[in-house]
Amino acid sequence: MEEVPRTTVRAPRDPGVDAAAGSLRVLATDLDGTFLGGSDHDRAELYARFRGERPGWRLVFVTGRDLPFVQGLVETGLVPAPDFVIGDVGTTVVDAGFAPVDAVQDAIASLWGARSAEVMAMLADEPGLRLQPGDWLGRRRVSYYYEPAQLRDSTLRKVEEAGLDWVTSADVFFDVLPPGVSKGPTLRRLVEHQGWDAGRVLAAGDTLNDRTLLLEGFPAVAVGNSEDELQRLVTGVPHVFQASRQGTGGILEALHHHRLTDLP
Repeated sequence: MEEVPRTTVRAPRDPGVDAAAGSLRVLATDLDGTFLGGSDHDRAELYARFRGERPGWRLVFVTGRDLPFVQGLVETGLVPAPDFVIGDVGTTVVDAGFAPVDAVQDAIASLWGARSAEVMAMLADEPGLRLQPGDWLGRRRVSYYYEPAQLRDSTLRKVEEAGLDWVTSADVFFDVLPPGVSKGPTLRRLVEHQGWDAGRVLAAGDTLNDRTLLLEGFPAVAVGNSEDELQRLVTGVPHVFQASRQGTGGILEALHHHRLTDLP
């Protein structure tokens, strides 16, 4: 396997200051299956664009993973260090130094409050759900493994009637989230906070928990290995490009399709 060049963790940029914000281009990408996917050649080519100072570009990881996973991944040096991380399915927002972006994250925290214990009690006996390991009392979401054939519509209504949102992914993961919070809306909050031009933000994903990320209105790509249901949902949506190549290859296709690259 071709080895991808390593990098070091970058010094954090002040999240409230972004020089020439309106002229920047931004890649906001899911990790598993998307930024971590594709051929060795495609990963090496895309990652090379985000090594070092990368003037004119910002990189945002938008993932269902938690911060310890992302931080460990970055510390390996196998991927470029991001400028921001939107983690925990849109409920956590940190800068390059993994410090909270309070202006964005505090609003999310206020929507959740201290509802983790309530959610766990409410769903404790629901069929098809198994609580994922973790200290959910200190988080802004509660996450489960789920069985699609066993999960009941009444369970979903119970979450909605409690004033909360839910999202599934890969027929394995089920997340209960604050109302109106998921990958797409949180990226929108970050883009507005940073003053970035929304038309120069490429959103990339491959599973159903990327649905709001791709449908938020930014130029977007469903990479070639996307879930069938996600592909169905984005078919015919003008701003969403359906790539043929997997993972990073699909991102490279989309950079050209949306005219967000200067390279041939």
